[in-house]
Amino acid sequence: MIPTQALVLTAGLGKRLRPLSNIRAKPAIPVAGEPLVHRLLRWLVDQGVQDAVLNLHYLPNTITGVIGDGSELGLRIRYTWEPRLLGSAGGPRTMLPLLDPCSTFIVNGDTLTDMSLERLADEHKQSGARVTLAVTDNPDPARYGGVTVDDSGWVREFLPPGHQAPSKHFVGVQLVEPSVFNQLTLGEPASSVGGLYTGLIASEPRSIRAHRISGRFLDIGTPADYLETSLALAPEGGLSKITGAGSCVDPSAKLVRTAIWDRVTVEANCELTDCIITDGVELPSGSRFTQQVLLLQPGSAEPLVTPLVAKPASSPEGATGV
Repeated sequence: MIPTQALVLTAGLGKRLRPLSNIRAKPAIPVAGEPLVHRLLRWLVDQGVQDAVLNLHYLPNTITGVIGDGSELGLRIRYTWEPRLLGSAGGPRTMLPLLDPCSTFIVNGDTLTDMSLERLADEHKQSGARVTLAVTDNPDPARYGGVTVDDSGWVREFLPPGHQAPSKHFVGVQLVEPSVFNQLTLGEPASSVGGLYTGLIASEPRSIRAHRISGRFLDIGTPADYLETSLALAPEGGLSKITGAGSCVDPSAKLVRTAIWDRVTVEANCELTDCIITDGVELPSGSRFTQQVLLLQPGSAEPLVTPLVAKPASSPEGATGV
């Protein structure tokens, strides 16, 4: 039986996803018509998780507004508030007291994967690890930090982006023993990679396990990554028929590889290719855009138009850091 409780890290600023994250917290951004965090929690429920804690800091109402107490998804949701960001270890240190003191999943709030939590839990239990990280082959060491693993499956070290050594990539899913975090001061910022976990390996070399997955892992780091992932998850690989709540697209409009958020109006004879149209944007007849992001700034009636460009950037804890 796998653990039934999880921490979901949703407090981050989503800097790499700007300007999309200027109007919604990254976990609340719709992916192929469904908020990312909703997809994530649905995946957890399907694998037996019944109790989850989410941490909040940036644009919290955009997250709580789509999740509430979790009853619609069939699990109990509670929240912690971070007046200042507490980091990838400081956040869990504050969240864990709300749950039972037993093995707990920690999942980054922007994780999209179809990996098996049961297999992760089996390896964690059999190895006796204090932390087990789900990893896959590093898709781009120049962009993403790496995890080096010995021949027995134990994590040796964490590498920064731009490293040359063979490495794995942490996909944002882990199983932990809560006692790992006891040494941290409650309410103080702390990181796992480069902080707590690095120190743990130094003192206990066989404490952090790498669980190699073969399932799908999707990235939404940049706006261009986000659009590709939305296309990958849309029915039949297209978004032309997926629109957000309260949106209206004229039948004569031509949409190609374009994501439509909530309360969007696209009038007659518009042509949109490789675009992201965010909440509340109204496009008059005949509008034409290619590879653009359109969004409304607070207090503005005209949408801001920015190029859809993938800007290689990285997080020291991998592509899924929020």
